[in-house]
Amino acid sequence: MTPLSTRMRPSGLDEFFGQRHFLYKGSLLYNSIKNKNFESAIFFGPSGTGKTTLARIIVKEMGADFYELNATTSGLKDLKAVLDEARVKTFGVEKKKVYLYVDEFHRWNKLQQDALLLALEEGVVNFIGSTTENPYFAINNAVLSRVRAVYEFRRLSKEDVVKILKSAISNQERGLGKLGLTYEEEALSMIAERSDGDVRVALDTLGFIAENMEGKEISLKLAGEAMQRQTSFYDKSEDKYNLLSALQKSIRGSDPDAAVHYLARLISADADVMTIGRRLMVIASEDIGMAYPQAISIVTSCVTASQMVGFPEARIMLSQAVILLASSPKSNSGICAIDMALEDLKSRKIDDIPAHLKDTHYSGAEKLGRGIGYKYPHEFGGWVEQQYLPDNLYKEGVKYYNPSDHGQEVAFKNYLDNLGKDNKK
Repeated sequence: MTPLSTRMRPSGLDEFFGQRHFLYKGSLLYNSIKNKNFESAIFFGPSGTGKTTLARIIVKEMGADFYELNATTSGLKDLKAVLDEARVKTFGVEKKKVYLYVDEFHRWNKLQQDALLLALEEGVVNFIGSTTENPYFAINNAVLSRVRAVYEFRRLSKEDVVKILKSAISNQERGLGKLGLTYEEEALSMIAERSDGDVRVALDTLGFIAENMEGKEISLKLAGEAMQRQTSFYDKSEDKYNLLSALQKSIRGSDPDAAVHYLARLISADADVMTIGRRLMVIASEDIGMAYPQAISIVTSCVTASQMVGFPEARIMLSQAVILLASSPKSNSGICAIDMALEDLKSRKIDDIPAHLKDTHYSGAEKLGRGIGYKYPHEFGGWVEQQYLPDNLYKEGVKYYNPSDHGQEVAFKNYLDNLGKDNKK
């Protein structure tokens, strides 16, 4: 039976979910497809985020001929055969626009990648390559320079994946609509979270459940069986957030024992590494911050290591991060500073940037009064008194950063407090 992910593959731009940072109605990419002047591109990002799907949609919208190769199974011979056919279609009687899509393009070696260059220069084909590796490291510069743009695909949000799952359940033609299935919201939520933004995994898990379940309801228990996971973490969404809240408040209160307890409850309830890790990285900056600035680097390293090794060993790195955070001095000066600054921008009129701070790296800047009178601090021993805030904030003596007396932040506080004192003696 055809996998559900294949059956539900979007056939047009209006069905395509995700990647709203570059593809939305009215965006340059969207308009280039609709205006039929899209040329070549590299699609870069994780599996299951829509790279192949979008390539096929583009070619369909363009009304062009399409060749598709996979670099894991195709080589120079296959590429040469495609280019020979494309040359006839492009420059022959048909005068057709031809697109070549190469999946996993980074798997071709330099010689194979370079075989495309002449065809790209001559306009034999328009090229779309997809890769899960950073193209600036994995693809030859010569190829990159002949491709107009690199589009980075991001993992789909949980909300987008849930919408796609619901669409598959209700779709009568290509999905599961004829089965008359119902579902528990927690079941779809679990599948979406556990698929980690990979729509193919999410849909095929849903398809597996639908093909093998007894009854009509897709329950949390069935989702747990399909993904071989416990389901207690997803039973009640408020429990999840209560546990994360208790973890953060225990860390904020410098109680490592309570913090480890709530970490253990999260792990026992089968919370995934990134659900825990994201909260720990926020805590490192929100609650520890400048009192121990290195905390964010250490915690990020612990979370990254946890992802690499997975459970059960991931519990060790996560425990280290939790104990470090709970045992560290605390300061919320960072979050307070940025929130106060953002609130001022929303609620009041702010004067322009002082002229002496404006960019001077262009001809005519001096005539506009840009940069005149700016004092370069390094020429004055590292600090010199001058105005940086906009006029009205400067005159009011506005302060956003108010350092605490905790941990390493004392040193930053003393440094700022003592600036200029030598010049005032």
